[in-house]
Amino acid sequence: MSAEQMSIGEMLAATVPMARTLNIEFLETTPEKAVVALPDQSEYHNHVGGPHAGAMFTLGESASGAIVLAAFGDQLSRAVPLAVRADIAYKKLAMGPVTATATLGRPVADVVAELDAGERPEFPVTVAIQRADGAVTGEMTVVWTLRPNS
Repeated sequence: MSAEQMSIGEMLAATVPMARTLNIEFLETTPEKAVVALPDQSEYHNHVGGPHAGAMFTLGESASGAIVLAAFGDQLSRAVPLAVRADIAYKKLAMGPVTATATLGRPVADVVAELDAGERPEFPVTVAIQRADGAVTGEMTVVWTLRPNS
């Protein structure tokens, strides 16, 4: 399968070893929303039997990366997307499988306009991490940039 034929989820699973290690599933990847799931796996549990905080962080960061690629994949020939910083809050105990839903915090056109102007735009991606019952167990913000190629 060529890169053009691969979905964003397939591409991330193929190129990001940590996503493969955790068996992260890319359920939806569009410029408006990315939904990514972490199956319940005992080898990645914490001391209380739920997904380890590091696994949840990786899940959220993976969801943010998926939406960035969906929104700005057409800019990859001239810029590299990079995570600048991330903040996560663990709200409730996560048990069982968890899902992360990412949304872009700025309009794509505004970010591309900054890139067109020769700037290095930054933009937030917000992520909600939920249990199967819908309870939000974590909230994350990842700030990304598009670093222009020199």
